[in-house]
Amino acid sequence: MKGIRITGQIPLDGEVRIQGSKNAALPVMAAALLNRGTTVLKGCPRISDVFLMEKILRGLGAGTRWQGDSLEICADQISSCEVERELGEKMRSSIVLLGSLLGRCREAVLPFPGGCVIGARPIDLHLSALKTLGAEFAEKDGRLYGRTSQMKGGTVFFRKSSVGATENAVLAAVCGEGTTVIRGCSKEPEVGWLCCFLNQAGARISGIGTSCLVIRGVPRLHDTVFSIPSDRITAGTYVCASAITRGKGILVKPPVKEMKAMLTAYEKIGGQYVYNSGKLFLCSQKASRPIHWLETQIYPGFPTDLQSIFLAVLACAQGNSQIKESIFEDRFKVVPQLQKMGAQIEVEEQIARIRGGKLRGTRVKAEELRGGAALVIAGLGAEGETYVENREFVERGYEDICRDLNCLGARVRKD
Repeated sequence: MKGIRITGQIPLDGEVRIQGSKNAALPVMAAALLNRGTTVLKGCPRISDVFLMEKILRGLGAGTRWQGDSLEICADQISSCEVERELGEKMRSSIVLLGSLLGRCREAVLPFPGGCVIGARPIDLHLSALKTLGAEFAEKDGRLYGRTSQMKGGTVFFRKSSVGATENAVLAAVCGEGTTVIRGCSKEPEVGWLCCFLNQAGARISGIGTSCLVIRGVPRLHDTVFSIPSDRITAGTYVCASAITRGKGILVKPPVKEMKAMLTAYEKIGGQYVYNSGKLFLCSQKASRPIHWLETQIYPGFPTDLQSIFLAVLACAQGNSQIKESIFEDRFKVVPQLQKMGAQIEVEEQIARIRGGKLRGTRVKAEELRGGAALVIAGLGAEGETYVENREFVERGYEDICRDLNCLGARVRKD
């Protein structure tokens, strides 16, 4: 069984460069199918989810090649519109292929997507948006069959903000006929980066960063070289690593403009930081205060992907804290594992009440990506040694969390 071994209570003090964004890279990879040519993604994170998406693209007929941290995708010849069941079921992000396949091939066959088990994540918003743009769907043998004679412009209104559904609507509309207006769309940075990539490749999208996108269809996209932005969740994870060890640390090229809610929470617990010349300098010696109330929200609010990781930090605070999870109903899945380490956490519906104290190292088990990262961070703050089983969950989103934390001065290794 693959795991991560952590020696706790070593104050961090080092420097690490932040990897490319997982949540930006995956939809951009899907978007590369719309270009009947070659796309180069610089700074693409070498993580298992990206490798899995790469494998899916190759199964559809695309060619891929790595040169360092640059991924080249050649989609001039797409031979299939069906995502292999075994691959699609492993990753929630495979659903964004629905929009790009319908836009490129006018049909798509996908298994219902899998990935982390963090509660119900229905795709009704995806299907409703794509139906508005001219698609029809049927379900058979656990597969979703989509078809269209031509994606056409229309007005899509999301009653609830959804990153994936917004991305699918954008991908379907880019090369469709006419003009599409998407209202109530997600304002998450990753949606903006997808739109920026598409515009760089010849799309006509306006309203980027707002809740209303206007897309004027174009006949085709063209080759482009695009730089994947830094990962705000990875950067936030390493801010938490500094906080829980009461250490320091320097993060190189973090996306600080996208991290305001995280850095505000960090300041509330006593952390201090300075951003200068592309580097975030952390000072966490006083990062021990509790937070009376923290609630996850859609962007620009506190991100749900950092909730379980920040929960580990608050378990070591000097006082009582509360976190409300407003995005996914099963984000507290990591709590029983933290309790094994001595965390005093009570969960009632979607609110966790944390009584700060000491954690002790023990053997725990990762069950999903961010919960696994939370256990690694908890291990940094615990007395003694912590062993986190199932490191493959963590590797879905972090290139090499052990390497990065060791650069910051930790003692962490793969087993």
